[in-house]
Amino acid sequence: MIRAAAALALALLLGGCAALNGARDEQAKDAAAAGPTRAPYRLEVIAPDALKTLLADYLDLARFRNAPDTEAIDASELTRLTAAAPAQARSLLETEGYFAAQVQATRRVADDGVPVVEIRVEPGPRSVVEHVDFVVEGELKTLAGQPGSEAAALLASLRSGWPLQPGQAFRQPAWSAAKTGTLARARAEGYPAAAWASTEARVDAEQHRVAIAVTLDSGVLYRLGAIRIEGLERYDENAVRRLSTFSAGQPYSEKLLLDYQERIVKLGLFDSATVELDPDPATASAAPVRVRVHELTQQQSTVGVGISANTGPRVTLEHRNRRPFGLHWVSTNKFEIGQARKAWSGELISHPLDNLYRNLVAGTAERLSTGDEVRTAWTARLGRIQDAQRIERTYYLELTHARVDNPAGPTRAEAVTVNYNWIYRDLDSILLPTEGYTLSLQSALGRSRNTTLEGGPFGRGYGRVTLYQPLGRAWYASLRVEAGQIFAADSVGVPDTLMFRAGGDDSVRGYAYRTLGPLTGGEVSSGRMLFTGSAEIARPISARMPSLWWAAFVDAGNAANRWKDLSPAWGYGLGLRWRSPVGPLRIDLAYGEEVHRVRLHLSVGIAF
Repeated sequence: MIRAAAALALALLLGGCAALNGARDEQAKDAAAAGPTRAPYRLEVIAPDALKTLLADYLDLARFRNAPDTEAIDASELTRLTAAAPAQARSLLETEGYFAAQVQATRRVADDGVPVVEIRVEPGPRSVVEHVDFVVEGELKTLAGQPGSEAAALLASLRSGWPLQPGQAFRQPAWSAAKTGTLARARAEGYPAAAWASTEARVDAEQHRVAIAVTLDSGVLYRLGAIRIEGLERYDENAVRRLSTFSAGQPYSEKLLLDYQERIVKLGLFDSATVELDPDPATASAAPVRVRVHELTQQQSTVGVGISANTGPRVTLEHRNRRPFGLHWVSTNKFEIGQARKAWSGELISHPLDNLYRNLVAGTAERLSTGDEVRTAWTARLGRIQDAQRIERTYYLELTHARVDNPAGPTRAEAVTVNYNWIYRDLDSILLPTEGYTLSLQSALGRSRNTTLEGGPFGRGYGRVTLYQPLGRAWYASLRVEAGQIFAADSVGVPDTLMFRAGGDDSVRGYAYRTLGPLTGGEVSSGRMLFTGSAEIARPISARMPSLWWAAFVDAGNAANRWKDLSPAWGYGLGLRWRSPVGPLRIDLAYGEEVHRVRLHLSVGIAF
């Protein structure tokens, strides 16, 4: 009996222990399934500001500090990361040139009970470049042995342009950028197979000095060969070939091909184009140039609506035929119907000829109402244009007719002129410039006939320069100056379209379009001299809306018949700019001092 009772008690005891252990196992399984217990902590980095940011961003302690629960670390992992932090910090500091840094990592508990990991850094002196040994092998070395050669100039430029010069701080990003940039320059200047044979930065941590030794293997000099064009179906192959400015056998230059590609795109026959060199070393002496194009449709029509403070709302229709009547020309016709202006402009321009020239036949017709005046005019033009990389030239013979009806009575004039226009652009972006400048010059010599004044010879000159300049910290400035003059006897009448007025969106804001000029019988008329200027400063409204800018500006200018009579009218105000994919759209509120009123200037258009 006693033995049976003891056996029963023992069985109950063992069963209870088993049940208790089972419960503990289930709790352990639940804890394992839930993941490790999160160890909250704070990280404090005591170091110079620039290095503090580096460590606070890239230490593992910083990465896991705000990790989600699924990546949380427990107390033991925090201990391991703390122990590893000094070595990791020293590795990060070496990328900034500190090869003798002293780093300590300690832990403490803050007053609020949260553990704090403190990283204390004594960076020591930063290592600087002591010596640069820049060696070149390959054909570049051979060709550079000829004094005054292009190869000698390139080699000298590569060496002098090496970014990490003696005395400069050694940084890993700068070291990588120096190698990448120098290699890219060599490849772009005739040696596309160039590669680094060896690169070495020997660090003397005790003396805080770095000796750099690099060897560039240029490979062979590539020379340009035949142009191979792909993708043509309806347009003339010669139109593409004539846009090249290089000849067979000329040393390869990446810029030559990029400029060629840009001219093909600007031609208006293709929606895309790529120009590439065949990098096969076997054909390096005459490397084929591959041109791939995707053609635009032969005919294209565009309808647009818009509004401008100058001429009010408008509707436009534009039609383009890229092979009219099967000819290697492009025809463009544009019609505009607006509240104040009704106009047509037409252009027939040939596909490219030799030396980037194109023949031109053009004409315009216009009826413009401004105030109490109505101007009816037309022009006919015959000439040639040359559109190079940054320079555009136009030579043409033009016949001009203009009739002006105002309260003083009608005036009609005609003129025939020989003209030369020249435009130079050096901009970071043609569509949305922020840096660079443009210069436009126009000249004309001709003879006029007039119903109210004498006919006779005259000359015309006009110039406009616009400067774009970033000022730093997201500020941008633009300056514009324009001036023009008619050179003729006072008794000689010149067509109104060749004379000058000021006022309007792109002239002197704060005044209506063409309302600034000399007074004749109490009415504004066109003048023989013009001068206007504008200064504007702008910046994005916020970093979250980089394409929306605000602007402040001051404009001044006028037109007159004599320079001594030119009295500038002033306008100033504030505006908004939306830097859209199709160009800047502007809304300005400007106060005109002469008229003592605020005027809205709006320039916006939508094409569909």
